[in-house]
Amino acid sequence: MTQLAAAGLAPIIVPIPFPCPNEIYEARMAAALADAKAAGVTRMIFGDLFLEDVRRYREEKLSGTGIAPLFPLWQRPTDALAREMIDAGVETYLACVDLKQLSKAFAGRRFDHALLEELPASADPCGEKGEFHSCVVAGPMLSRRIPVAVAEVVEREGFAFADLVMM
Repeated sequence: MTQLAAAGLAPIIVPIPFPCPNEIYEARMAAALADAKAAGVTRMIFGDLFLEDVRRYREEKLSGTGIAPLFPLWQRPTDALAREMIDAGVETYLACVDLKQLSKAFAGRRFDHALLEELPASADPCGEKGEFHSCVVAGPMLSRRIPVAVAEVVEREGFAFADLVMM
């Protein structure tokens, strides 16, 4: 919630069970989209870069809802985009790493120029192929920096997860 507050956004919480069958996920997301439309939402922005199947899925799920999907980063070269984000002051940490693609040592690391240099050639610099997921703690889109410390890193089901603890 701290990230949302720093971005000046209200939370929209969509409860799902664990494990969550896809039918339940899609039904709950459809209800959330209907609520968003009723509240006046007309557009939804996605940070997708080049995965056609993911874009098609998002477009299909929004089709007929009255909410238009926007893809402002679509087809941007990911190496240049990663460097541009870092240079713009976006502070990010790798919260989850796919161990089939990256070593556990990347979990909890700050997303910076040094990290980009150490990524294997097979890894997308923005993690677009699922290599990693990140957590943004500062940048021009936030009103303040969210102070965090990297705590325990655990392995589970083929992934390394880094706990980011707010200070």
